[in-house]
Amino acid sequence: MKNTIKHVFFDLDHTLWDFDKNSGLTFEKIFKLNTINVDLKEFLNVYEPINLKYWRLYRNEKVTKSELRYRRLKEAFDAINISVEDEMINKLSEAYIEHLSSFNHLFEGTFEILDYLQNKYTLHIITNGFEEIQEKKMKSSNIRNYFETVTNSEMVGVKKPNPKIFNFALNLAKAKLEESIMIGDSLEADIEGAANLGMDTIHFDYKKQFKTENYKQVYHLKAIADYL
Repeated sequence: MKNTIKHVFFDLDHTLWDFDKNSGLTFEKIFKLNTINVDLKEFLNVYEPINLKYWRLYRNEKVTKSELRYRRLKEAFDAINISVEDEMINKLSEAYIEHLSSFNHLFEGTFEILDYLQNKYTLHIITNGFEEIQEKKMKSSNIRNYFETVTNSEMVGVKKPNPKIFNFALNLAKAKLEESIMIGDSLEADIEGAANLGMDTIHFDYKKQFKTENYKQVYHLKAIADYL
């Protein structure tokens, strides 16, 4: 594989950019700014699985972007029996998007693996995240310059695992399928989506939640060097 791969495509959130850590810090900030009296740990414990559920629905075109932003907060507050008016939920939703990209924590080993790979391959991003903040995230965390192209689901009109977004990214990168590999945390969106197209993959299972012999897996970003 090391002799054939020329283009490495990364997912962003939960793969390079530490979404859970940055999201928690964002909620801490906006709750303080808006005087929301809530136990942050309790809120995050219910919010994180709810957020993942709504992202799954969003990927599958079952909810809109605005529905995702509102419902994930509404459902999380309801789950911990905190009454928050719709007007405030909408305000918090906007504040969350505004402040999220101001935090820039990356997974351990991000710079090391990107430094290693950029000397050998051309690097790219394929993300389902909202277009208006993904560039800000990469710039604030000082990783934007590593990537030749960035493909966002809002640019394409579909989301991973839809094959259209992978084909769009390949065309944008001027990359051949057999010379490309996809690295991401989501088995469904990143790994199965790319593999169904015939692209090579590496699954970044940072939570060590999945055991599969179908795909190459790493638990730390630096371990990508074992395959590339």
